[in-house]
Amino acid sequence: MAATTETYAPAARTLALPRVNLRAVVMTLYLLFLLIPIYWLIKMSLQTNREILGAFTLWPQNPTLANYRVILTDPSWYMGYVNSITYVVINTVLSLAVALPAAYAFSRYRFLGDKHLFFWLLTNRMAPPAVFALPFFQLYSAVGLFDTHIAVALAHTLFNVPLAVWILEGFMRGVPREIDETAYIDGYSFPHFFVRIFMPLIASGIGVAAFFCFMFSWVELLLSRTLTAVNAQPIASIMTRTVSASGLDWGVLCAAGVLTIIPGALVIYFVRNYIAKGFALGRV
Repeated sequence: MAATTETYAPAARTLALPRVNLRAVVMTLYLLFLLIPIYWLIKMSLQTNREILGAFTLWPQNPTLANYRVILTDPSWYMGYVNSITYVVINTVLSLAVALPAAYAFSRYRFLGDKHLFFWLLTNRMAPPAVFALPFFQLYSAVGLFDTHIAVALAHTLFNVPLAVWILEGFMRGVPREIDETAYIDGYSFPHFFVRIFMPLIASGIGVAAFFCFMFSWVELLLSRTLTAVNAQPIASIMTRTVSASGLDWGVLCAAGVLTIIPGALVIYFVRNYIAKGFALGRV
């Protein structure tokens, strides 16, 4: 009997079922679930309105690029992207230009009320944009900035500067103070030291702060719609007025949505190595 058991033991081991990596399966299902809306948006952008409102299908039966052609040839559509990119870039540059020296001051110096001022900056980020929509509208209308790119860019700095200061302050705090002192002993002026030595040390933090400023300004709708009318109207505002006498233009709206995702996806691609640090706000 012992010999028989030893003979069949290897065969029993070969019949064992392979172990399933449950973590990988769950992660794959979760990613597929997240990609469903994006896939459905792309699918609808390649369909006509009749096909979208017709029978339910998992893929386009007669794919067409007519919806994208409308957006890329109609100035009322593609200028929305130009306007959005213009004020988003202005806002990102302004936010970083203000946040960099402010974050350096919070990370290197101690002064009366510094912690209270730092907390006050964060309270501006906590307030919803709807609170400031009417004051900004009245102020910019009075000074002649209404319906301009700089109006939206300045309005968004109210929310982006505190966030950028918080992120950059965490990165700057991780840089030893001895580097500052050594640079001063070597004869560097503060602007030269800050630009040539200090900023390269926190390049990842600057990239993360720029990413968050870009994303908030790109997706924000309420202020950008309130402070613009025609000349600086962003694509997010244009997408809300696609209703015509024939109904909602689903195909063009979905094509606009796909093109709206592309700039954000490109920014994420270029700063993908620093996003994890950004979520930790540099305190890792």
